[in-house]
Amino acid sequence: QGQLVESGGGSVQAGGSLRLTCRFSDDIRGGMAWFRRAPGKNREYVVSMDANGDRIDYATFVKGRFTASRDNAERTLYLEMNNLKPEDTAVYLCAASDGIGVHTGAYAFAYWGQGTQVTVSS
Repeated sequence: QGQLVESGGGSVQAGGSLRLTCRFSDDIRGGMAWFRRAPGKNREYVVSMDANGDRIDYATFVKGRFTASRDNAERTLYLEMNNLKPEDTAVYLCAASDGIGVHTGAYAFAYWGQGTQVTVSS
């Protein structure tokens, strides 16, 4: 129930790109998001979208560089990351909510994946 599995992380140089994928289970119907957790820092909001993927909200620091999307038929959430910077280094976590709208607080998400590591070198 409420299973999320991320993949696609890796190591790239600054300016490079990665595409993260989150596969989610059949019972997930609500809004979804990506968060990240850098070493020694608190979990940080990255992007959130509603149940249909029509409304998307990005954190200011990723606007113009990251693009999120979801394919409910394939039960997959995506995060396309371009022009990566060393400060983007973190474990990226996929999250799902029981609510259908856009949520930006971690408290709104009941289901979490284990995360995928992204490392950006300078």
